[in-house]
Amino acid sequence: MIGPDDVRAAARTLDGVAHRTLPITSRTLGAQVVLKPECLQRAGAFKFRGAYNKIASLPPGTPVVAYSSGNHAQAVALAASLLGSQATILMPADAPRAKVEATRGYGAEIATYDRYTDDREALGSALAAERGLELVRPYDDPLVMAGQGTAALELIEDVGSLDTLVVSGCATIARELGVRRVVGVEPETGDDWRRSFAAGRPVRIDVPRTIADGLQTNVPGHLTWEVASRLVDEIVTVTDAQIVEAMRFAFERLKLVVEPSGAVGIAAVLEGAVATAGRVGVIVSGGNVGADRFAQLIA
Repeated sequence: MIGPDDVRAAARTLDGVAHRTLPITSRTLGAQVVLKPECLQRAGAFKFRGAYNKIASLPPGTPVVAYSSGNHAQAVALAASLLGSQATILMPADAPRAKVEATRGYGAEIATYDRYTDDREALGSALAAERGLELVRPYDDPLVMAGQGTAALELIEDVGSLDTLVVSGCATIARELGVRRVVGVEPETGDDWRRSFAAGRPVRIDVPRTIADGLQTNVPGHLTWEVASRLVDEIVTVTDAQIVEAMRFAFERLKLVVEPSGAVGIAAVLEGAVATAGRVGVIVSGGNVGADRFAQLIA
């Protein structure tokens, strides 16, 4: 379990390394809605925060391995490069080309797997054991979780108190800082969290088919479930079509390029899935989408 002090410690580690992305507003969303554009973060997503916090805790030069469809992959590759470590990344064979190229560009070695038939956790653990690598999990790790929480910490420090926070990985610090309601958002076809909340325990589903490749998880992580089941009030879902309209809105109105996984919070607000009474903060988690793919989705 992590606590607010872990998030504050991560903030000190990230100070001067991660970008402090500045909050923005939109009259269309409402004067009380504030967005934190982590699509402008290093490596294009808030995942850099957790990856760097984890790798910085290791002995210098420790080689690492991670599995990811893209954002965590790029985050680990960049963080490892900055800290003088070599990264090996397991990526699904159908991962977006832009994410694969960026991960390789940060100096990582890439191995592929089939996201629908292979067990990425088993593959990652086996590769770590075989090569003597440190496994950097995408979310089910206390240091990674603490790093992700710094996004909410910064947002609340910059804009003041919030009534609702629409988040990924920020519930611990949000509660500490007085947020009354914490809401998670996921794709309608990838609703492992919604089903788990309804059942009161982690529920495993088939690997979902959705344009939000960063949210194609099929079961909540053990540590993330322990935190979110206590601190998150509600899980809402959005369709792929609604995600695309949120991407369009961000591009046309906010001048932000947001990937499908990063647009779910905006989609939930636009569609009324999240009540906007009081002050609402939304973490826009990432913007790693290639120009061709972005144009294809919008078209």
